[in-house]
Amino acid sequence: MNTARIDSIDGVTDDVLRELATVLVDAVSSGASVSFMPDLRFDEAVEWWRKTFSTAPSRTVVAKLIVHRRARGRGIARALMQELERRARDQRFTLLVLDTCKGSAAEKLYSSLGWVRVGEIPHYALNPDGTPCDTVFFYKQL
Repeated sequence: MNTARIDSIDGVTDDVLRELATVLVDAVSSGASVSFMPDLRFDEAVEWWRKTFSTAPSRTVVAKLIVHRRARGRGIARALMQELERRARDQRFTLLVLDTCKGSAAEKLYSSLGWVRVGEIPHYALNPDGTPCDTVFFYKQL
């Protein structure tokens, strides 16, 4: 794992950025359609997280929900979404939006949590193997 120093951003420590990068690289390696291709390097993942935290700390768009393969199937994604919604309410957001691959486990999760499916765009994203993915868009009013 990369041990280079990463500047802390608004309370997000080097360790947190590294852990997030580890989960992102794992997700891409396992074939998750999360806007990255299989050649994603660890340092690129760290940089993506660093920029995300430094440029959009107050966005109401859920950019990525990623659970490491070793931890899937334990309700972690559901708990993360519930905590995200709680924090968004605390910060007085009233609307959240997100998108995911059609037919994915994430699509089923969001529906079960009361997110409203608005529609889909064919071939909007690519899976890590380069095949197109139809993308479904959701919103949730808080």
